[in-house]
Amino acid sequence: MDTLWIIVNMVVMFILLMLLFNMNKKHVSFSKRVFAGLGLGILFGLALHFIYGVDSTITATTTDWFGIIGSGYVKLLQMVAMPLVFISIVAAFTKVVAGKSFGKYAAIILAVLVGTTAVAASVGIASALAFNLDGTSLVGGDAEQARGQEITAKSEEMGDKSLPQQILEFIPANPFLDLTGARPSSTIAVVIFAVFVGFAYLGLVRKDEEHATYIKKAVDTIYALVMRIVTIVLRLTPFGILAIMTNTVATSDFNAIYNMGKFVIASYVALITMFMIHLLIISLTGMSPITYVKKVAPTLLFAFSSRSSAGTLPMNIETQRKRLGVPEGIANFAGSFGVSIGQNGCAGVYPAMLAVMIAPSVGINPFEWQFIFMLIAVVAISSFGVAGVGGGATFAAIIVLSAMDLPVALAGILISVEPLIDMGRTALNVSDSMVAGVTTARATGELDTDTYNSKEAQDLAEI
Repeated sequence: MDTLWIIVNMVVMFILLMLLFNMNKKHVSFSKRVFAGLGLGILFGLALHFIYGVDSTITATTTDWFGIIGSGYVKLLQMVAMPLVFISIVAAFTKVVAGKSFGKYAAIILAVLVGTTAVAASVGIASALAFNLDGTSLVGGDAEQARGQEITAKSEEMGDKSLPQQILEFIPANPFLDLTGARPSSTIAVVIFAVFVGFAYLGLVRKDEEHATYIKKAVDTIYALVMRIVTIVLRLTPFGILAIMTNTVATSDFNAIYNMGKFVIASYVALITMFMIHLLIISLTGMSPITYVKKVAPTLLFAFSSRSSAGTLPMNIETQRKRLGVPEGIANFAGSFGVSIGQNGCAGVYPAMLAVMIAPSVGINPFEWQFIFMLIAVVAISSFGVAGVGGGATFAAIIVLSAMDLPVALAGILISVEPLIDMGRTALNVSDSMVAGVTTARATGELDTDTYNSKEAQDLAEI
C-alpha cells in the first residue's frame, strides 16, 4: 500500500513539474516561475507533512526520490561553483586596464563585506541580549547531544590552533586539491590562487604583451564556456526550488521549531534588521532600495531555498550583471569574494548570537563591553574563509567560540532549527555580496543606472 501512495506522490510531482514547464513554453517570466515553484513546493510539502507525517516511510521514500530533482539541482550548481569562482576572478583581472582599477575594486568590495559583517555581529549581539537568550536554560535530546559531540569533534580536528594559525590554513599549498573543495577553507584558497594568477597576468601585460593577449583570449573563452553552462543550469531553477521546498516543508519538525521559537525569532529579527541595513546602504549610494529588492528577489529566494551561497554564485553574478547593471569585472569580484569572505548571516549574525547565548554557561557576563568588543573583532577577522555551502556557519561558529574560549558543544542544541535559520542566513550572505557589487560600481562611477532602474529586468535564464 505504501508503494502505491509513493507512486501517487511522484505522479503529483510530475504534474507540477509539467505545469512549470508549460509556463516556460508560454514565456512566463523567470521570476514568476521561481515564485510559482516556491508556492507549489510549500503547498505540496504541507500536504505530505500532514497526510503522512514527518517520520513515515512514505514521506522518507518520497522525499528521497524528490531529492534527485532538488538536491541534484543544487549539486549541479555546486559543480560549476568552484570553477566559476576561479575563472570569474581571473577573468575580472583580464577586464581591468593594466590593473589600474583592481586596487580600488578590491578595497571597496572587501570593506563592504568585512565592514557589514562587523555590523551584522553587532546586530546579532543586540538581538540575543534583547531576547535574553541563555544557553544554560536549553536542554537537548539525543539528536542535540550527538550534534554537540560532532561539533566538538570538528573543533578537535582543527586542533588547538591559534587564530593566526587557522588563518594560515587559508593559503593554498595545493591549489588543485582545493579546486576539489577537499578542505573547509578550500573556497578562500581558490580565491587566493586566482588572485595570484590574475596578478601574474597583469605582470605579463606589462612585460610580455604578446603572451598576455593569448592568455586573455583563453581566459575569456573559458569564462564564456563556464557561463554558458551556468545559463543551462539556471533554466532548471523553478523545478529545483519546487522539489527543494517540497522536501523541506514535508520533513520539518514543527514541534521542535515551536520549542526553539525564541531563538528562531531572535535570529530572524537580526537577519531582517541586517537586510534593512543593506537597503540603507543601497539608499546611501543614491539608488532605489525598492528596485534592488525587486531585482534580486529570485536570487535571494533560491539562496533561501538551497541554503548554499556557493550554489547561488552563478545566479548572484548574473543578477548583478543583467539586472543591477554592475560591470562584469566588479560582479565577478564581488560574487566570488562573497562566497568565502564576509557572509553576514553565517559568519556575522549566527556566531555572535551563539557566543552571547553560551557565555553565561561559563560565567561570562555578555553585557560587558570588553566581551562585546572582542566578539565583534573576532567575528570580523574570522569571517575570512567561511565555506559558502550548507554547514559553513558551523565552521564559523567553531572558530569564533574557540577564539572566545567558549564551549562549542552547546551549539549542537540548535540542530532542530538549524535548517530553518540557515535559509535566512544564506539569503543575507548573498545579498551582502550583491550590495558590495552595487556599492563598488556606484563608487567608481561604473554602475549602469539605466539597467538598474529598468522596469523590464533581463531574464537570468535567457539564452
